[in-house]
Order: sequence, then C-alpha cells, then structure tokens
Amino acid sequence: MIIPIRCTSCGKPVAHLWAQYKEAIASGDEPTEVMDKLGLKRYCCRALFLGHIDLLKTVARYKKD
Repeated sequence: MIIPIRCTSCGKPVAHLWAQYKEAIASGDEPTEVMDKLGLKRYCCRALFLGHIDLLKTVARYKKD
C-alpha cells in the first residue's frame, strides 16, 4: 500500500527516497540508474522499490465512514 519506512530485509531506511524515485522514473530515467544515484546498492532494497505498487488511492476509495 505505502512504501515501508525501512527495508524489510536489511532494515535500511528507504521511505524518504520513494518520492525522489517516483519523480525520476516519471521523467523517463532508468530505474537502475535512479537507484544507484539514491544509494540503493543492496538487492533487497532494490527489489522493494521495483516491486512496490502504490495502492493507497485505490484502497482509500473503500474507507468506511
């Protein structure tokens, strides 16, 4: 739903990098280059970013009042 604060495998803080990653990908940069620039070297952190699907807006539609 939302990006975790820390990597689920190694514990590195990654949430603060998500907005920068999304902006760079939207501008057409390659994901591997963006992750290198952001300092995401471990495969677990990279997999977290590549596999994440932002579903917050979808889930928010079903909020109970």
